[in-house]
Amino acid sequence: MAVSALELRPRGPVALMDAALRLCARDAGVWALTLPGGAAVVAALLHLWDAVDHGRSPTLPALYVTLAWFLRGVGQGAACHYVQEVLLGAKAEPSVRQSLRAALGRLPSLFIAVAYLAIFNVVTLTFSLGIALVLLAGQSVGYAATMQGRGSPLKLYGTGSRLLGPSRGTALVVRWLMGVQVLVFFNLHVGLNFLLYLGRQLVGIDLTFAERFASLDNPPWLVFLVATTFALFEPLRAATATLLLVDGRVRQEGLDLLAAVQQLPERSTQRGSLASKGVAAALMLVTGLLVAAPATVEAEPVDRKAVRARLVKVATECELPELVEGPALKDFDALDAREAIKLERFVRRLEQQAYDDEDCESAGVTLEEGLTQVTATAEAQARADARAATDRARAILARPEFQERPEKAPAEPKEEEVPPPESSWWRRFIDKLGAWLRDFFKRHNPEPRSRDTALPVSGGAAANALVVMLVALTLAVLGVVVVSILKRKRADTGPALEVSTVDAAALAGSANHALSRPPEGWAHLADALAAKGEYREAVRNLYLALLSRLHRDGAIHYDETLSNWDYLRAFRGRPEVKAPFRELTRRFDFAWYGNVPVGADGYTEFRAITAPLLAAPPAQEAAGA
Repeated sequence: MAVSALELRPRGPVALMDAALRLCARDAGVWALTLPGGAAVVAALLHLWDAVDHGRSPTLPALYVTLAWFLRGVGQGAACHYVQEVLLGAKAEPSVRQSLRAALGRLPSLFIAVAYLAIFNVVTLTFSLGIALVLLAGQSVGYAATMQGRGSPLKLYGTGSRLLGPSRGTALVVRWLMGVQVLVFFNLHVGLNFLLYLGRQLVGIDLTFAERFASLDNPPWLVFLVATTFALFEPLRAATATLLLVDGRVRQEGLDLLAAVQQLPERSTQRGSLASKGVAAALMLVTGLLVAAPATVEAEPVDRKAVRARLVKVATECELPELVEGPALKDFDALDAREAIKLERFVRRLEQQAYDDEDCESAGVTLEEGLTQVTATAEAQARADARAATDRARAILARPEFQERPEKAPAEPKEEEVPPPESSWWRRFIDKLGAWLRDFFKRHNPEPRSRDTALPVSGGAAANALVVMLVALTLAVLGVVVVSILKRKRADTGPALEVSTVDAAALAGSANHALSRPPEGWAHLADALAAKGEYREAVRNLYLALLSRLHRDGAIHYDETLSNWDYLRAFRGRPEVKAPFRELTRRFDFAWYGNVPVGADGYTEFRAITAPLLAAPPAQEAAGA
């Protein structure tokens, strides 16, 4: 539904971004027009990366990327047209089909805009070393300007800057705020990995290959995340571009002033043309702005209860009682006398539309806009009253009688002569009784003897002794730890270091257990399988030989319940072994779990990387493994 003229006012960058987000969240039409192009760009980029990674010709995938980018431009143009119809269109419900038809009608201009923006962004970012990303913003409204048919498509940047006008600074800040895509990128990565974790922990699905693919060190995964984040922000780009053009038009053409003029009441006897009404309203506005002290016009007081009753009657006659029910009329009593006169004229206009013109639909629209304006006026009046009250309070407090007086030096108190108390028999009796009680309790409550509670040693000396004891205890514990470590190293310096926690006889019947054979046995079995052409099984046997060797060297602790990457995370062997172990684990996962074909060359490379690791380490290195 089109926005009322009362809502056309300049917006800040944060408010504009908030409006664009709310529009995209509530209207599915923007998503329907932008998501197909975004999905096509994501699929084409993944296809291009796959072709480059596997050494195929990138010509056809690059053509697909180009076509997907042009499709994205058409979707952006249609989305900008759709948002503009939602905001300023005359129809109640804009149509996705209508916006797509409008974009197809401007297809040549949109294609030129797509090529122009691509070349412009690449050239400016390259020659400015990325500084243009935070300095230029006219190109961000390129598709919206193209759909409005303003200027030549070959001068798109100048056209966009001209249409933005004073909103160029707002467009630049909005472009900076789009940096939130970086947070969405990382949140998307974390969310998808969390779903894989839930699938593995709760459902028990083997997702080792998927978890390996969804890693930031995997280039295809990075391409997928970047393209998907870019596609998810496509609706927001179209919405912000259109809102920026509307904001620029409001700031340049003064549509916010025009909206204020439209709030002035019309006389019922006025039957002039629309142009004469606009001229008269403009003259009234200019006169109000130029007059320094407006003259006060005495008017008769308005009966607000009668005005409210007439307003409720009009709403009831037009079958619009919901507009005046509940707290709708709560701000009527808060208006001052001048605004009450305007309310009476407003009700008179409603009565003319409802009774004389018999147009309840227009009366309903006028009533709704008027109630909105009443609320805004009451809030503005309350703020003005609060400011006036504050100013009055400050003026009162600024008077001399409310100022702090300088403190005077306190005068020395005069000694007052106290007259001697009159001696009476009652007073003499009380004094004697008090003296007798003091003597009595003094005899039966002897003074307590002082007990000597002083310590033979002072507090400082006790603290020093305690610190010395703690330091000595700490050194003793450290000495015990060092001695135990030295003994353990001396016990581990044997010529053959082999860790075996499982009985070999119990493992004889388990063909899949890495400790059921020595490393040399797995390696010979792998060579025999490779000679038969079973390279995938040969790679598996070589990896089992590697696990057997690392377990015997103490680098890992073999357990059938752990995954290959668990071994890598808990690796405690020599640092130079960890890198080839990671590479072999990655190749094994792709070959065994990912079903990637393995040929003779692949097995030869795997055997060459594995060979140095299968050799037994020298005796001096075994102690530090």
